[in-house]
Amino acid sequence: MSASLLETVDINAPVSIAWALWSDVTKWPDFLSHVRSVEQVDDRRFTWQLRLAGADKNFVAELTEVIPEDRIAWRTVDGVSHAGVVTFHRLSDMTSRVTLQIEYDPKGFIEHLGALTNLDSVLANYDLGEFQKLAETTAAA
Repeated sequence: MSASLLETVDINAPVSIAWALWSDVTKWPDFLSHVRSVEQVDDRRFTWQLRLAGADKNFVAELTEVIPEDRIAWRTVDGVSHAGVVTFHRLSDMTSRVTLQIEYDPKGFIEHLGALTNLDSVLANYDLGEFQKLAETTAAA
């Protein structure tokens, strides 16, 4: 069984700032609550360490598409199976919309429970809220 989630947030910051923050994978632990660390392996691949209830997970993902100030897509090549895309939309000179879409294969009871109870959606929504705060603080600086 595969699962997916789709979350969107509007940000009072230009696309350039939202893009700059999200395109730097080393900043992901600053706004993705379940990500302990992200280390770049080379220009396309990076290692994630996740902190999840009941278990820590590691995996290697590779960027499959990078279009500056438009979209970043990735998929795992080792470990927890998932693929995702983040898109950036200019609403005005000072506002933007960020959309996160993830497709994944829940493995094990904890992940099945998360998919069934919408915990994944709540977590993604929280993380996008944290990203919004970071982007807006950066834009105001």
